[in-house]
Amino acid sequence: MTSPDTTPPGAGDGGSGAVTPGAAGVGTARAPLSAKVEEYAFGGLVAALGAFTLVDATTITVRGAVGGIGPRAFPYAVGALLLVTGVAAIVATARGRLGAAEDAEDVDTTVRTDWVTVLKLVAVLVAHLVLIDVVGWPVAATVLFAAAAWTLGAVWWKALVVAVVLALVVQVVFASGLGLSLPAGVVEGVPLLDG
Repeated sequence: MTSPDTTPPGAGDGGSGAVTPGAAGVGTARAPLSAKVEEYAFGGLVAALGAFTLVDATTITVRGAVGGIGPRAFPYAVGALLLVTGVAAIVATARGRLGAAEDAEDVDTTVRTDWVTVLKLVAVLVAHLVLIDVVGWPVAATVLFAAAAWTLGAVWWKALVVAVVLALVVQVVFASGLGLSLPAGVVEGVPLLDG
């Protein structure tokens, strides 16, 4: 039988009571080199993705004169946020502030993968890809949102109501608000819905 550790604080450090920097091993500059490389790689990839998004957004063509927010606004905002986040991660890594290492994932290893659900979700995505050109975004998105939610356990009629509203809101925002043309399909010609 072992006794609990009753060593008073500071007894192992000459009585000073000082805590050794990096004792916890998290968020200090004494992390292994591989951890720093991973952090730099993450920051670099995020910054590069942001730069690519900003450059690629300049290739979006704008129809006519747009007085308000155009189709480039969202990619510019996302690209700028990605670039700033990536640079901030690189700076934090250079200062020795690394992300906390995870002890273990909170996963129940005894539960098996539900392949039926996975296959249903894949079928829903394929159906969305096929339907978008045939019946347009609002109907295809409604099928995608409602079927995915139902597959994951939602009540079918509630999922359908939310899916219809969500699909129509996205269509209105893109078609009327941003001037982007999502395929209207069966609602072509309807004001606000047809870009």
